[in-house]
Amino acid sequence: MQDCVNFAAAVPEGKECKLLLYRTGKKAPCASFPMEESVGEIHAAAISGIDISAYEYNYEIDGRVVPDPYAAALSGRRRWLKEGEYKEHEVRSRLCQDAYDWEGDMPVHLPYHRVIAYTLHVRGFTKDASSRVKQKGTFQGVVEKLEYLKELGVNQIQCMPVYEFDEYRRQESMERVPESVRKFKEVCIQRRPGDINYWGYGKAYYFAPKSAYSADGDGVRGLKDMVKAFHREKIEVVLEMPFTEGISNQYIVECLRYYVLEYHIDGFVLNPYVAPMGSIYSDPVLKKTKIMKHQEGFQNVMRRFLKGDEGMVDDVIYWLRHNSRQEGIFNYIASHTGFTLNDLVSYDKKHNEANGENNQDGPDYNYSWNCGAEGPSRKRGIMALRRSQIRNAFFLLLLAQGTPCILAGDEFGNSQKGNNNVYCQDNPTGWVNWKDSMTGRELFEFVKELIKLRKTYPLFSPEEEPLGIDRAGSGIPDVSYHGESAWRVPSEISSRQLGVYYSAALPESEDCFVVYNMHWLAHSFALPALLRGKSWYLAASTGEGVLEEPVLLENQRRIETEARTIMMIVGRKTV
Repeated sequence: MQDCVNFAAAVPEGKECKLLLYRTGKKAPCASFPMEESVGEIHAAAISGIDISAYEYNYEIDGRVVPDPYAAALSGRRRWLKEGEYKEHEVRSRLCQDAYDWEGDMPVHLPYHRVIAYTLHVRGFTKDASSRVKQKGTFQGVVEKLEYLKELGVNQIQCMPVYEFDEYRRQESMERVPESVRKFKEVCIQRRPGDINYWGYGKAYYFAPKSAYSADGDGVRGLKDMVKAFHREKIEVVLEMPFTEGISNQYIVECLRYYVLEYHIDGFVLNPYVAPMGSIYSDPVLKKTKIMKHQEGFQNVMRRFLKGDEGMVDDVIYWLRHNSRQEGIFNYIASHTGFTLNDLVSYDKKHNEANGENNQDGPDYNYSWNCGAEGPSRKRGIMALRRSQIRNAFFLLLLAQGTPCILAGDEFGNSQKGNNNVYCQDNPTGWVNWKDSMTGRELFEFVKELIKLRKTYPLFSPEEEPLGIDRAGSGIPDVSYHGESAWRVPSEISSRQLGVYYSAALPESEDCFVVYNMHWLAHSFALPALLRGKSWYLAASTGEGVLEEPVLLENQRRIETEARTIMMIVGRKTV
């Protein structure tokens, strides 16, 4: 029993507001109270002597019933895509004051340069039967994959929207249709593919975790349990929060603060054109929270380099060196918008016909290459080339200096059948197909070992961006760029090859040299001279994968590199 519960709502000037109380689970109000003007446009009411666990509430503003935009949870949304949940009184605001035992949990606060991120959709990650989890498509299902993610080696998950949103987009255009007509339309109009809002962008109740994403319908506890489970393993949880235009800056900042304080969230991916970035960066509660945004620069450059476009070397040098911490961006080659990595090397054009928009939706420029056949192929040569190109893509991603982010399923070859915009595909097209994880185990092992390699050699993830100068007084710059001749940057527009030398500058430390040959012809690269007592060893390559132990190169002056091949060699003390 609460002595007093305070309610407040922002109401446009001249409009009336009422507080509607419901018995928990009931669809008709049991009481109605006028809300009086308090301060500015805020209307308030205080109710005494009620047991908050026994009641739910809504506001009636100018005759229209609406849930509280600040509601911590909603009732009536436990089932995904259930018809009828968009009518008045079907959705109600919940009063949440249940105690939760965090067991000493705190945000992880990983150093930005140590992060290896993995982006997923909570429902799509485990919804397919092939996921073999008990609680499919839920926060609990993601937790069931925790050991898998640990084995892969990622230490941050980025979740697409986890707040309450309308899965059925057609409702937005029917809100003002009279009830009698609306019922008729709901029966007679067949749902179109594009009516489904699978991703969760658009109008939403941002403070309330999605009930349908929890196996027991309790989104609040489901999200907290997931965060706590990942934090135990030192894995960060980051939420994508793409607020829509028109939302006040104050609301956005309050919402982010709420998730940090109430859910221990480690970071957010925001739309900088909507979110008040200056206010967020300066907010004392958010000071240690990772604030990130999407940036396609790395993706577009590396996709073009991967498929062999000319004139890309200068841009590749920039993105291989660039430390993205200050800008709050992360590197990715595949993301939810655009092709998966498998589809990037399997399709020349998008195939979004199933979205119901005549293939007009989704990015037109994907910088993809199908390796000789559009879509699935049984030709061994084409399939071998695709496997090599996927490995090359992971080399480009995981050996660059910026923070890498892997799209869920790319590590074992997940496909979306050429659909590069599965925003409405709540079906196996948009879900991760874990059957591929069986046939793609070889790729998974390669990615896992490449992540280990990145962690083993901190030259690939320094705290500060290398400057190309001699910092240690050894006569060798911290990073330098080479072509087929050592110390000469390939400047020809036709060049599709590059060597990058990361110098440890200390006799006891190991140097790294990465050879990128994205040409369809083999090339020979001169190797930079090492400090006395060191020799070059092959550590990994497109063809051989990551070696258990680096192998001494017979030729210490030149290295032959096959077409469309990346090689990583290390300079270590000669045995």
